[in-house]
Amino acid sequence: MGAAEIVQASAGGRIDSVSVAAYRIPTDAPESDGTLAWDATTLISVHLAAAGSHGFGYSYASRAAALVVADVLAPAIEGREAFDIPARWTDMSRALRNVGRAGIGSMALAAVDTALWDLKAKRCGLSLAALLGVMREAIPVYGSGGFTSYTRDRLAEQLGEWAEAGMRYVKMKVGRSPQDDPARVRAARRAIGDCQLFVDANGAYTRKQALAEAAAFGEHGVSWFEEPVSSDDLDGLRLLRDRGPAGMAIAAGEYGHDAAYFRRMLEAGAVDVLQADATRCGGITGFMQVAALCEAYGVPLSSHCAPSLHLPLMCAAPRAVHLEYFHDHARIEALLFDGFTLPRNGLMAPERSRPGLGVELKARDAERYRT
Repeated sequence: MGAAEIVQASAGGRIDSVSVAAYRIPTDAPESDGTLAWDATTLISVHLAAAGSHGFGYSYASRAAALVVADVLAPAIEGREAFDIPARWTDMSRALRNVGRAGIGSMALAAVDTALWDLKAKRCGLSLAALLGVMREAIPVYGSGGFTSYTRDRLAEQLGEWAEAGMRYVKMKVGRSPQDDPARVRAARRAIGDCQLFVDANGAYTRKQALAEAAAFGEHGVSWFEEPVSSDDLDGLRLLRDRGPAGMAIAAGEYGHDAAYFRRMLEAGAVDVLQADATRCGGITGFMQVAALCEAYGVPLSSHCAPSLHLPLMCAAPRAVHLEYFHDHARIEALLFDGFTLPRNGLMAPERSRPGLGVELKARDAERYRT
C-alpha cells in the first residue's frame, strides 16, 4: 500500500446511512434447555454506508432491537466519522441512557458496532482478523446442541457426529427434567467416546441440586458445567467451583452486557472459564473489553453462540480457549451468510483473503424470513 492509499484508508469517511432489518428463522426442530423453549430465532442485520464503502453487522435478539437501531442508534452516529469506533460506541452507549443500556439496547449496539468494524477492515483492505491482530491462526470449537427437547437417540446422533468430525468437545443441555439427566448423560458419553463432554443447565438447578448433579456427572467424565445455578448467584457459582469434582470447570457469563458485569463475576472468583457473547455485550468493542479483563485476571475466555462473529475475535483474544459452534446459529449462518466457515478437524480459521468480517448477508435468501 502506497502513501496515498494509506492516507485514504486512514479516513473512513462520515457515516451516510444505517439500515436495519429483522429476520425470524424457524428452528429445524423444537428446541429447549433447562429454563426456556423456543421454535424460532431472530437475526438482526445492520448495513452501514460511509464514503462509498459498506459494513455488515448482526446480532441475535428480539426484533425490538431493530427499532432501537433505527430510532436511537442511527441518529446518534449518522454524519460522524466511521473510523473513530470508540467514539461512536460511546455516542451510542450514551444515546441508550433512557432506553436502557443492557438487554435489547446492548444487542442493538452490538450489531451497529460490528458493522463499523467490518467497514473499517474493508476500507483498510484487511480481514477483521488481520486488523485486530491474531494470537492464533485457528481456534478449537465445541459442538453445542443436545437440547432437552431431543430424544436420547437424537441427542446421541448429533453429539456423535460432531465427535466423529474431529471436535474435541461437545455440549448438551440439562436441567429441564433432572431425573432424566443421568441417563441422557450416559447416552451422550456412549456416543462420543473419549471426546470431552460439557453440560449446560442454564441456571435450572438449586445449589444443592447442582452439587448432587455435579457429582453424578463427574462419574461420566463431564469436564464443564455451565450455569449450574443462576448466573446472578455468584456465591452459588463459587460454591460449585470450590466443592465440585476436580477437573470440572464451572462456566458462566453469556448474559453479560457490559464490562462491569464481567468484572463482578471475576472479582467473585465465580468461574473457571468466563463466557462472553459479542451480540449481547456491545459488539466487537465490548467483547474485546471482556478479553482484556480475562487477561488481567488470568481467566480463560470462551465465546457464546454466533460463530461467524466470534471467529476472528477468538483468534485475537489472548486467553481464548474455544468457540461455541451452536447448532441453531451455525445452521442459520450456513443458510444465510455468504462466506460462512465450516469447522475442520475441530478447528475454525478465519478466511484471511476476505476483507472485513468475512461474511455477508444473502439478502434475497433472507427476505422470506423478514419480520
